[in-house]
Amino acid sequence: MSEKKKGGKEFDNPYSVAKAVTKGNALTKLSMVVLGLGNIAHHQIIKGLGMLAIEIAFIAFMVMKGAGYIVDLVHLGGQEQQKVWSEAKQIYEYTKGDNSLLMLLFGVATCFLVAAFIIFWRGSVKSAYKMQCLAEAGKKIPTFKEDIKSLFDKDLHRTLLTLPILGILIFTVLPLVFMICMAFTNYSKVDAHTTIFNWVGLANFAKVLNIGDSIGSTFWSVLGWTLIWAVAATFSNYILGMILAIVINRKGTRCKAFWRFCFVLSAAVPQFVSLLLMRTIFSQNGIVNTLLLNAGIIEKAIPFWSNTTLARVMVVVINIWVGIPFTMLQVTGVLQNIPADLYEAATVDGAGPVRTFFSITLPYMLFVTGPYLITTFTGNVNNFNVIYLLTGGNPTPVGSTAGRTDLLVTWLYKLTVDNQYYNLGAVIGILTFLVLAVVSLITYRNTGSYKNEEGFQ
Repeated sequence: MSEKKKGGKEFDNPYSVAKAVTKGNALTKLSMVVLGLGNIAHHQIIKGLGMLAIEIAFIAFMVMKGAGYIVDLVHLGGQEQQKVWSEAKQIYEYTKGDNSLLMLLFGVATCFLVAAFIIFWRGSVKSAYKMQCLAEAGKKIPTFKEDIKSLFDKDLHRTLLTLPILGILIFTVLPLVFMICMAFTNYSKVDAHTTIFNWVGLANFAKVLNIGDSIGSTFWSVLGWTLIWAVAATFSNYILGMILAIVINRKGTRCKAFWRFCFVLSAAVPQFVSLLLMRTIFSQNGIVNTLLLNAGIIEKAIPFWSNTTLARVMVVVINIWVGIPFTMLQVTGVLQNIPADLYEAATVDGAGPVRTFFSITLPYMLFVTGPYLITTFTGNVNNFNVIYLLTGGNPTPVGSTAGRTDLLVTWLYKLTVDNQYYNLGAVIGILTFLVLAVVSLITYRNTGSYKNEEGFQ
């Protein structure tokens, strides 16, 4: 392997923008202003004209619309709709007011367009400098037909990745940045800031993190329950599913396929059907309370969903029933790949089932299924279905925006859809991401999945 160049790069780029600035001739440097000029001068007419056309279109857009969108992004408007009496028509007419939401969206989109043009400009400058170097070296300048052909040969990766990258930028990154920007505004129903709102800096973060504020105290309470729920739901499913898989896969178990079928049958039913059914079964007038009352075991119905402790226990238990089949299927293949001689050596050394599980099975499973464990934990932090379909976040204290069983994700839903606190919802979304990132990193390192096989013991 060749030694790495200074600056940490293994391969030096012979056609960089920096070299175009320092070593480019007058034509190349002029191409930094008039895109495609260097290509046109070296007989790449179509390619050069295409670059020039894109530059002209970008400049025209920025002059006509883009610059205004950037300015609107700074102030987000402030002119409300006005009712004006028309003497000619003898009626009231409404003037068009500002819409801060559209200003924010168009401003963010324009910033993305500017960033895309900067990337395109860099590529154009590199192309002009490359043509200069090829001409000076007496090498053949590729024609437009050869450039198109290379897009399906050595540059095939560019052709295949262009659309997916554009899709990710437009439908994933742009909405995320738009949502993040909302967290720094007063976009909410408070003081009627749903049409016209302004930048407020970090005020929303201070409000959410302030335990003395009603929203802040709710956030810390919901965050605590979210972490407890995620840990309980993840590791209960993981450990119990692993034990179930071990019991089914042991040599003495008969009819292994039948037992797998029995447990996987619950996974074949759509989850929302199972959850709604469970909610009905354990409701105040559900079948469980009815049978217990008729049998004289209890005198009044058990408040499965209205008592905080019972509701939290129930969602964890029902999640175990729903999730164990998936865990069992995930770990079954891994269990069958553990070398049998490890268990034979442990038996010879006198290790019992418990010691074998904690010394061989569990470390091996954590090493192999570490990424799956992180994914499951992340899914449980954002497990909207189980909480919303079973309890709806209830029981909810009077005047509170979140219930005792609400997770951050269900609380975010209530803040935005039910209460129209869009700015606080954006803050909760950002903080949820940060919590997931930190906890997932800790889990990832503790499971040892980041190590190579030589680090496994």
